[in-house]
Amino acid sequence: MTVELNHTLVHCRDIWSAAREVADVLGLAEPTSYGPFAVVQLDNGASLDFLQDAGEIQAQHYAFLVGEEEFDEIWGRIRDQGRQFWADPHKHRPGQINHNDGGRGLYWEGPHGHWLEIITRPYGSGAEES
Repeated sequence: MTVELNHTLVHCRDIWSAAREVADVLGLAEPTSYGPFAVVQLDNGASLDFLQDAGEIQAQHYAFLVGEEEFDEIWGRIRDQGRQFWADPHKHRPGQINHNDGGRGLYWEGPHGHWLEIITRPYGSGAEES
């Protein structure tokens, strides 16, 4: 038997606004409804299931492994939408991307303070960080 991530919950105030925002930036299909969730389907079969939460939202980190072409497309949408982005999770390198593991990566703040990241190489798979 294999173990794979199937879905994770993303707590937010407005499930449809948040789900559409993330799907739009990532270039994914329009979210669908499943029970109380707005579901963003990822290409590997896993999904982000956005759940309405009236309490304090605890920001989480979501990282997405993307291809080089998809990286350029997502980065372009981030810039076109005037979003800030950083090369690092500590926000020390604004407006830059990183080249960790011989790939490219960046971070941006998504809905309700969730910290989103795209990378083209898995951590630990290549060259040293830069």
